[in-house]
Amino acid sequence: MAKQNVAEQFVDILARAGVKRLYGVVGDSLNPVVDAIRRNPAVDWIHVRHEETAAFAAGAEAQITGSLAACAGSCGPGNLHLINGLYDAHRSMAPVLALASHIPSSEIGLGYFQETHPELLFQECSHYNEMISNPEQMPRLLQTAIQHAIGRGGVSVVSMPGDVASKPAPEKSIEHALVTARPTVRPGDDEIDKLCRMVDEAKRVTLFCGSGTAGAHAEVMEFAEKIKSPVGHALRGKEWIQYDNPYDVGMSGLLGYGAAYEATNECDLLVLLGTDFPYNAFLPDDVKIVQVDVRPEHLGRRSKLDLAVWGDVRETLRCLTPRVKPKSDRKFLDRMLKKHANALEGVVKAYTRKVEKHVPIHPEYVASVLDEMADDDAVFTVDTGMNNVWAARYLTPNGKRRVIGSFSHGSMANALPQAIGAQFTDLNRQVVAMSGDGGFSMLMGDFLTLVQYDLPVKVVLFNNSSLGMVELEMLVAGLPSYGTTNKNPDFAAIARAAGAYGVRVEKPKQLQSALKDAFKHKGPALVDVVTDPNALSIPPKISADMVTGFALSASKIVLDGGVGRMLQMARSNLRNVPRP
Repeated sequence: MAKQNVAEQFVDILARAGVKRLYGVVGDSLNPVVDAIRRNPAVDWIHVRHEETAAFAAGAEAQITGSLAACAGSCGPGNLHLINGLYDAHRSMAPVLALASHIPSSEIGLGYFQETHPELLFQECSHYNEMISNPEQMPRLLQTAIQHAIGRGGVSVVSMPGDVASKPAPEKSIEHALVTARPTVRPGDDEIDKLCRMVDEAKRVTLFCGSGTAGAHAEVMEFAEKIKSPVGHALRGKEWIQYDNPYDVGMSGLLGYGAAYEATNECDLLVLLGTDFPYNAFLPDDVKIVQVDVRPEHLGRRSKLDLAVWGDVRETLRCLTPRVKPKSDRKFLDRMLKKHANALEGVVKAYTRKVEKHVPIHPEYVASVLDEMADDDAVFTVDTGMNNVWAARYLTPNGKRRVIGSFSHGSMANALPQAIGAQFTDLNRQVVAMSGDGGFSMLMGDFLTLVQYDLPVKVVLFNNSSLGMVELEMLVAGLPSYGTTNKNPDFAAIARAAGAYGVRVEKPKQLQSALKDAFKHKGPALVDVVTDPNALSIPPKISADMVTGFALSASKIVLDGGVGRMLQMARSNLRNVPRP
């Protein structure tokens, strides 16, 4: 048997860790690793057109599967292109291993062609970032990187010169069992006892949930029922907590709707469950706050806490719920449910009024129809900007659907590359990219990746020929919009020219049949929907502090927008409110 080189050993270890594919662009220093993948049946090389796409795709795959995913870039500019997608994966706690191949080891530090310093460049977007400078560091360094990515939830970067990758692997290298899953974290008894006392003493408790409630839906519902608590959520908590939730009061924050803001500000005790909600202007400063989070560095960095609890939400509630005293007073919960339903009743009119005749098409209408027509287990990837609003207000979670976006990093152009990674995890699962024309055109070249691999991703393009969220930011600042207009081509024609299915929709009556045909098409498809650039949105509560860094406006051109099937949910939940 031929002796392995370092690149072959590198790929074997990735395969042992569960990595099934490496996203990237081939080139010089990366060639030994790509050739090792060519000869290894356990790992596939996924050739994308831009390394930023590779990192976004790996991050999405990791979020869908919960397992390690990987991407790679060649030396200098190649791996430098990874950085934005890696920032997004890291801030989304997606376990990703990035290989940044490097210039020849003898030339490092001498200003060689394409020289950068990846050990410095990726420091802020990784838990672990080290260079393999000689074969003897393998496989220990790679194993350590993998365990950082999985154990801490985020990115690890390994840089490796191409000449080192080609050298023989050490004869007696140490390979140990790899960590491939994270443990649960249970809080101490003292913290559980303190939290129990605080819940028992409070008359009005509100739960506010984030992505850390993944896998804890049943526990949150049981706890809310026992203490008669309204349940609000952040955007990243929507897919995990809103469905089958008779205590739902909507979403707080800059994309918010319903009564979540009132519920979090009018309670005696606010319990933050698995959320690193960044907008502290929406959080109260005159009520007691408890935060439960698996990452202790998140505790208290958004608001002053009366109790910090380090633990998984599910494990914490499993310990807590049996200990708390049941509450019988539903007055606060019922009042919030009524406020929530009333708020949604008020805003839904803007969406329903002559919407099927409005040209350009209301984006709210597009999102609503998409929500109804998409599969029950569809994966939606959502571009940053106004598409975040439409996803937050119209996509209906059910425990099987997934909604992925750049919700923490806030990057443009994420939806298409994330759809690539999501689709590779299951070619038979429906994946829909909700793209804006600005974001789509930024990384449009990787639409060709869909065609190259015949990935059945459906791109629904909300095409308002503008950077709509930026225009709204300018309105907030009292500035005239400038530099925000896009002179767009016929994107459907471009899709057809690339060998995919493409259709352009300019009238509402064309929408349903266009989506139906696109969904039936077995390969990649793009539905270019011309939407109204004046359809913008504001949250239910606005203050001067809230506008900083985000698009809010009280202008007459801003619509409240609809809320899709969430109004039906709110009406249904009102049935639980006792009648006098």
